[in-house]
Amino acid sequence: MKYKIFAGTCLALIGIFAATSLYYKNQQVKKYDFLAQNNASNFIREHSATLGSSDAKVFLVEFMDPACETCAAFSPLVKQIMDAHPGKIKLVLRYAPFHEGADYFVKILEAAKKQEKYWETLDVMFKSQSYWTSHHKALPEKIWPILANAGLNIDKLKQDMQDPSIDKIIEQDLADAKTLDVRKTPGYFVNGNPLVTFGRQQLYDLIQSEINAQY
Repeated sequence: MKYKIFAGTCLALIGIFAATSLYYKNQQVKKYDFLAQNNASNFIREHSATLGSSDAKVFLVEFMDPACETCAAFSPLVKQIMDAHPGKIKLVLRYAPFHEGADYFVKILEAAKKQEKYWETLDVMFKSQSYWTSHHKALPEKIWPILANAGLNIDKLKQDMQDPSIDKIIEQDLADAKTLDVRKTPGYFVNGNPLVTFGRQQLYDLIQSEINAQY
């Protein structure tokens, strides 16, 4: 009798676990449905830097160039929108280094990621951008005195920048940008929907419409 009760309990627990797992999988499928419909890998790669809750239902994918003035100008706006909707938006950064010399700064960012200083480094870059760019051209030698403000180990950073895998990351992101017809930076997609008409209000409206649809 005790064995039957024990066996019945085990079966019940297995059933509950299976049902819970199925529910979780279904929720995940719904959550990433837009990605499945629009070829997920074009929007998010394993190497992509992300910011925000893993439970967020709104994915803001941005193709950016560290030397792009508009990318730097829009960065505070994106943070403000995310702060206004805590836990609802996940930012995914992709690279489109269209400016001359910008790929060098992508390598700095990827190397900083290994020190867990990615976002701090990007923030320092954007805030000092006017100093290390000139006439739409990035000037690598001018960034080094500034990078200490991100709390980086500079010697390690210079070594990690030589990792050949970073070149492949840049190539992949540029290929995805081409596939998605991103010709200028920043290029935004919200749950797979492109920002067709560029502007601050337009970006806000696109994000807000998707938040309203998902929550």
